[in-house]
Amino acid sequence: MNSFAIGVDLGGTNLRIAAVNASGGVLEKVSTDAEVTRGRDYVLDEMCKNVSAMAGKFGGAGRAVGIGIGVPGIIDRQTGMVHESPNLPGWRDYPVRDEIERRLRTNVILENDANAAALGEKWLGVASQVDDLCMLTLGTGVGGGLVLQGKIWHGMTGMAGELGHITVDPHGVKCGCGNYGCLEQYASATAVKRMASEAVARGEAPELARAMNRDPEFSAKAIYQMAVESDEAALKIFRKVGQALGIALANMINILNLPMYVIGGGMANAWDVFAPALLDQVQKRSFVYTATAREDIMRIEKNSPSSAQTRTTAIARASLGSDAGLLGAARLAMIASVDPSRPEPNHASAGVGSGH
Repeated sequence: MNSFAIGVDLGGTNLRIAAVNASGGVLEKVSTDAEVTRGRDYVLDEMCKNVSAMAGKFGGAGRAVGIGIGVPGIIDRQTGMVHESPNLPGWRDYPVRDEIERRLRTNVILENDANAAALGEKWLGVASQVDDLCMLTLGTGVGGGLVLQGKIWHGMTGMAGELGHITVDPHGVKCGCGNYGCLEQYASATAVKRMASEAVARGEAPELARAMNRDPEFSAKAIYQMAVESDEAALKIFRKVGQALGIALANMINILNLPMYVIGGGMANAWDVFAPALLDQVQKRSFVYTATAREDIMRIEKNSPSSAQTRTTAIARASLGSDAGLLGAARLAMIASVDPSRPEPNHASAGVGSGH
């Protein structure tokens, strides 16, 4: 019998759910407003209702092996709790995994959303040919994930990969975490809007000012479009984005020496306007990058001098777009279904249930 898993990407704005087969094919995908302001019970009700409907729809053609859920914030994988999530008010120290397992009677894997996206890119995306990668997800904030030897690296307490809080300017803007000059304050969609507002307030961006006055929902996407149209103030903002990312990546490259660093999330759509500044900073600040970016750095396999391969450090834009987290979350459920170390849920049964 064919099997499939269900991946869930729960954000502060959108709730996205997909049924994914073992080869990575998306059987169905639904997206709805998360409406987190209505409380966690409402969100969980909507999630479980959609998951049950999807599992029932494809249950005749296969077996649902479990559910993987990507959630923004700090996750305790041992207890299945969301310890802290700025985008999910009222979820602090809430046993999300146990509650969903109780409702749906199947295995649930809870994971940080950026970690899930990194695994998705490793499985089916731009990083499918490497076993080690570092991923930055640029959206409302900046997240990060590490995959080492094909597996998510969680660190001692599950908090590894908080790349949005790398300091890129010690005298910079104060971050919500309490630090000053975090990457998140320069490379997120929120940061782009803030920098645009600051430029307008200084009188340095007349076109941005006019665009803001015309559109009360003025967004980072609109600022990107102005950069594409060669507005200098908008271009300057995205140069700052690239510079901040370049500083952070140069440090990560020097520390980790991995073969691939991936930039994903909604802000990755602005790659063409921030990538030049990013690469410029990396070349200036990472001697590891400049060494391993040369095409004459070769690896000779032991006892096989003819199998020389180029070893380079690659910086790439994610290829799966917004599906990376969904696919990675589903992949986590597939892996857990064949991992004997994963305990059975408290209310286990053969498939996804519909009871609450």
